Amino acid sequence: MDFGRARQILIESISPGIKDKRTLFAMSRVPRERFVPIELQSSAYNDMPLGIGHGQTISQPYMVALMTEALELKGEEKVLEIGTGSGYQAAILAELARKVYSVERIPELAEAAVKLLSELGYKNIIVELAGDKLGFEKHAPYDAILVAAGAPTVHQTLIDQLAEGGRLVIPVGSRLEQELLRVTKRKTGNRMEKLGGCRFVPLIGRDAWQE
Repeated sequence: MDFGRARQILIESISPGIKDKRTLFAMSRVPRERFVPIELQSSAYNDMPLGIGHGQTISQPYMVALMTEALELKGEEKVLEIGTGSGYQAAILAELARKVYSVERIPELAEAAVKLLSELGYKNIIVELAGDKLGFEKHAPYDAILVAAGAPTVHQTLIDQLAEGGRLVIPVGSRLEQELLRVTKRKTGNRMEKLGGCRFVPLIGRDAWQE
């Protein structure tokens, strides 16, 4: 299978809904087929989520592009991703930001992501096991935070880890269906925007859903 050609066809198919050309270019550089199980590689460039084991998924490419675009990255940002999964979204972010911190609660996924991202040459991504508290306070504040799992609410813990003017993109709703939100932190009051409906696996942990 010509993965390069399949990748280009996918990008062309999602580009009408994505205005940020840098996001599309980043996606053209990341081999999604490397981030899915071998038996699913032939489906890597279908615009759909795919299972990666442990009850988790790699997100639909259009949703990856939409969430990435919403962060409005320019190149010098420090970004936090919550929910590393296979590492695909972290790789996209690393193409667009100075530093990416990514936390994952499932040790096997975190270990596999570290190995793959290293093989692909990414030196600006740090993957850590998620702690009890939502986010990753150690390296806060962040210019942008992306949550790759559905949360019951926008918790203040995440807002506190944003820099002034920083953007948080997060799916919020029930365990089965959410609304994608962008929250911009401001001194005069946070701005919240709705970006459309979505479906993510639930965000598990303190300040989120119970397992």
